[in-house]
Amino acid sequence: MRVVVALGGNALLRRGEEMTAGNQRANARIAAEALAPIANQHELVITHGNGPQVGLLALQEAAYEAVEDYPLDILGAETEGMIGYMIEQELGNLLPFEKPLATILTMVEVDGNDPAFQDPTKFIGPVYSRDVAERNAAEKSWAIKPDGDKWRRVVPSPLPKRIFELRPINWMLEKGAVVIAAGGGGIPTMYDDNRQLTGVECVIDKDRCSGLLAKELEADAFVAATDADAVYLDWRQPKQRAIRSATPDDLDAFDFPAGSMGPKVEAAQVFARATGKKAVICALADIPAALAGEKGTTIWTMSEGLDVHP
Repeated sequence: MRVVVALGGNALLRRGEEMTAGNQRANARIAAEALAPIANQHELVITHGNGPQVGLLALQEAAYEAVEDYPLDILGAETEGMIGYMIEQELGNLLPFEKPLATILTMVEVDGNDPAFQDPTKFIGPVYSRDVAERNAAEKSWAIKPDGDKWRRVVPSPLPKRIFELRPINWMLEKGAVVIAAGGGGIPTMYDDNRQLTGVECVIDKDRCSGLLAKELEADAFVAATDADAVYLDWRQPKQRAIRSATPDDLDAFDFPAGSMGPKVEAAQVFARATGKKAVICALADIPAALAGEKGTTIWTMSEGLDVHP
């Protein structure tokens, strides 16, 4: 079975945790422990978020004033290498020595006319108090928005149109490699007026890109791993209820938060509708059980209606 697993940002850096290399490596080790059983049994492609990491690099760039800041596409490429390296090493320490692993820098095409460029929504970087966020916004020309009880920088998040490295990803899977690709939603690129590829100052949503990657790779299952054990109705309310299974159409009746569960649900719906295969949203540790239908939320066109548990 070919499986694409999208690791949520919490898989590498938990909310409020210091953005140290040690913390990220420790979290990569935890993620590797959950992924190793999948890698031993199935063809596996791993994608991951990069919001905290790309935000940290942007802050480091801003602090060094001798040269102009590097654009977000370059920073995205840097995080693909950094995070891919950590996942490769930690997962490689758990898998048989002969199991190959590879991180592929992945360019993803976006549309320069996407309306997302007029309404930045993608969170990057650390969380701040409102006062600090507003001061940073004034000093650095940032757009900011609330994220829970904190505030964060936001940048445009256009839809992914095309993934350029599909062929090498397929080649590596056919040779038995575990592939880490499309990190942070991929490196945003577009064609200019001369049909030359150029970088774009934005961050593509990781879940939307991962769902597209799963579809294009003809994956048998798409998994969005997050810090919640399922998709919930009335999340964090006294009467919250977990959705155990649903069709993509069932979920159209609900409005999930745009900054967290919304893109995961949307990506799962798109994959399930386009392929007729299962998409799963679950906690990282629950991936094996969720693939078996025992945990998490399964989204499938063949589901027998909305199954909700207290």
